[in-house]
Amino acid sequence: MYDKETLKTQRRYDRFSRIYDTVEYLFETKLFRSLRKKTLSKLEGRVLEIGVGTGKNLKYYDRKAELTAIDLSPKMLEKAQARAKQLKIHVNLRIMDAQKMEFKDDSFDYVIGTFVLCSVPYPIKALKEIKRVTRKNGKIIFLEHVLSKNKLIALWEHIHNPITRWLFGFNVNRDTKQKIIKSGLKVDNDEKLAFFDVFRRFTCSK
Repeated sequence: MYDKETLKTQRRYDRFSRIYDTVEYLFETKLFRSLRKKTLSKLEGRVLEIGVGTGKNLKYYDRKAELTAIDLSPKMLEKAQARAKQLKIHVNLRIMDAQKMEFKDDSFDYVIGTFVLCSVPYPIKALKEIKRVTRKNGKIIFLEHVLSKNKLIALWEHIHNPITRWLFGFNVNRDTKQKIIKSGLKVDNDEKLAFFDVFRRFTCSK
């Protein structure tokens, strides 16, 4: 059984699933699509995506990859299942909490998360689980929006965070890089992608 915060997150995203793609449409078309394609299209082997949501990433994976994807929200996963069927993509979709995964140690060559760590109630717990299920020479890749080092942008993020968290369940002011480091993962590459230093791609290893 999930704890209170995790259950609250699940229920938020079950509700949010009905309008999720509509709310993110502008960012998706102007920025996220190109980032997803560049990040995912060349991955091979056993791939795990945490927080698959409505399945926006699915069409960008190489069809040769052995893809598993999880999400905490059954309603979001229903959207992903419908999208996978429409795209005729084979993917093992499972309802699962990234903070307590059912996979064995060293199971995946790649673990992917796109704009997910902002909404996980206990991100360090999830990051340690990600580390556990990744193979010794595997790679972990995150696309995230994070707390800016620019004081004005950071102030905007802090002011708006209670609103985004209440409405949608995600935080816009998390210092995700520090959480990755605290989890014991190594940040091999930190790329600034857009909006000064807000949108980033972290490539990590065990």
